[in-house]
Amino acid sequence: MAKKSMVERELKRQKMVKQYAARRAALKTVAKNQELTVEERFKANLKLAQLPRNSSATRLHNRCQLTGRPHAYYRKLKLSRIMLRDLASFGQIPGMVKSSW
Repeated sequence: MAKKSMVERELKRQKMVKQYAARRAALKTVAKNQELTVEERFKANLKLAQLPRNSSATRLHNRCQLTGRPHAYYRKLKLSRIMLRDLASFGQIPGMVKSSW
């Protein structure tokens, strides 16, 4: 199980990304608009740089919803491979059975 502080940090980042998403998108469109003057685009870049670092979506890291494990993460199920196997063994995931041959 991951440290609780790491899981909480990731939740804080997710909340911050949602909070600043619209503002960040608006500044990016202004900064990329070639029809505007160089000064206006530069000001947009400066404002973008002043936003908190954790408000960027690239700083998010996928973690297991149950354990917080960062590796071997299945995006579709939002679980790590270990929890996926445990839940499948107990029949908690519909349609998934342990293979045998």
